[in-house]
Amino acid sequence: MSSTRWLLTALSFAVMFGASAWVVSENWPAGGMPWLAWPAHAAALAAVCVEMAARALKIQSSAIAVGLPLRFGTALRTCLGGDFAAAITPARSGAEPARFLILGESGMPVAGRVLVLFLELFLEMCSLAVVCLLLAWAFHGRGASVQGLLALVGGYSTAVLGVGVIGLILARRNASGPPPAWAGFLRIHAGRWRAIQRTLRQLRASAQSLRRSNARYMLAAYVFSVVHVLCKVAVLPLLVFLGDRTFAVTMDSLAPLVLWPLALFYGGVVVPAPGGGGFIEGAFAALLKPSIPASIFAASLIWWRFYTFYLYLIAGGIAAGDAALRALRKPDPDSIDSNDHD
Repeated sequence: MSSTRWLLTALSFAVMFGASAWVVSENWPAGGMPWLAWPAHAAALAAVCVEMAARALKIQSSAIAVGLPLRFGTALRTCLGGDFAAAITPARSGAEPARFLILGESGMPVAGRVLVLFLELFLEMCSLAVVCLLLAWAFHGRGASVQGLLALVGGYSTAVLGVGVIGLILARRNASGPPPAWAGFLRIHAGRWRAIQRTLRQLRASAQSLRRSNARYMLAAYVFSVVHVLCKVAVLPLLVFLGDRTFAVTMDSLAPLVLWPLALFYGGVVVPAPGGGGFIEGAFAALLKPSIPASIFAASLIWWRFYTFYLYLIAGGIAAGDAALRALRKPDPDSIDSNDHD
């Protein structure tokens, strides 16, 4: 990234830290410290570990399903490296390019990388839609806000899948040849249309590979994707219910702790600032304060953000650095060729 973008990222993180400090200071428990009991941390850390492993297994299984060998370690580095890039780029836009580069470092060809990332997004949206249906059934009749939240997240996944369907329709008809009449109306010139056609051809090839994929591995990838989404939304309930044993676990008390974080995870994509720029912290305070005991509210925010953002940022930075070092250790093909000629 350029120095300007690094500066904007630093400013966004500064605002994020400031928002966290403000929320914590406003909700500091009287006569105490914002701590949580150790079982809450153990359970949250276990959920994070399972989530990371499930995502890596999802990518590995989907790659194997379409005939692309992929090691678990490479799949894990791909996931975490994408998390790191997503955290430091606007609207998480750096996630897919980072994953593309890490897969390339492993030796996977370009077409295979495009296919793996297409499957990762496709499975994510399908699993999110199913999780929303499960939550709608589990929390049925818990209020209009519950249904609205599920409609929001479900609508997001449906919209992304809808864009994919439109892309497949275009790929069947417009993957080659001159620009259609409507492209001129949208001011898409010939050069830009050729770039779109390359994307459409890659999408068509991905869809064809999906139809020829191994059903057992693809089903396993889908199950791992559902587990990954469920682990994401389990962190806050685990912190709250195990952090304050006096807090009654009911469907009414569980609903906001599950649904609001789900909305923040996927709704936060629209926030252009890297890391959310304080939006996540502010929304957490505004939406979840009535649902979490005052004695652990500040601690819940601190540790929820740690287990759902900062821990991924740290692990992702390590994974990205490891991928960069691997790439640097690889011999330069040009220098090898010149030495051979000498």
